[in-house]
Order: sequence, then C-alpha cells, then structure tokens
Amino acid sequence: MPQITVVDQSGAESQIEATVGHTLMETIRDAGFDELLALCGGCCSCATCHVFVDPAFLDKLPAMSEDEDDLLDSSDARNETSRLSCQIPVTDALDGCRVTIAPED
Repeated sequence: MPQITVVDQSGAESQIEATVGHTLMETIRDAGFDELLALCGGCCSCATCHVFVDPAFLDKLPAMSEDEDDLLDSSDARNETSRLSCQIPVTDALDGCRVTIAPED
C-alpha cells in the first residue's frame, strides 16, 4: 500500500496508508481529516477537496480535466500544485507523496 503524508491546515503531518484504486479524496477523508470537506462526494463539482500536491509527484498524476481546472479557478488559494483530490486515483506511483489540505475559501 502506498504511504501518503497529509499536512493539515494547521501544518501537522500524518502518514496514512492508501488503497490502490481509491481516490486520494477517499483516502484522506476515510483517515479522519475533517478539513477535507468533499461535499460533492467525489463528483468533481465543488472543489472542497482541494489539495496542494508535492511538485515531485505532479507528473505521476493524470492530466487535469477542464472541469477540474474551472473549479480550481474559483479558489483564492489555487497555486501551481493545486489539484482536486477526488480526481487523483491512488496508484503505487504515489508512494511517498506529500499533500497539503488547502485552506477553505
């Protein structure tokens, strides 16, 4: 199982195990991070699962869809490493990845 480091909004880091085939959003939510609201349940329609991904892992992710890009445009916290965690499938390639939960808008 890939190990993911999650940094919460206060800066605290936690190591969690991720299940291949789940999304990063499901993994973070199921690990008990209440800051990741994921209001739409992973339908790519709300941007409440916004995370910042370790730049070293960006090329291991699927390309960003137009819908994801549009939703991230609505966030004041968007940066060059922003992704919606519901759009990131967990693969073995994410082992060691570090993600930070973005602040709420």
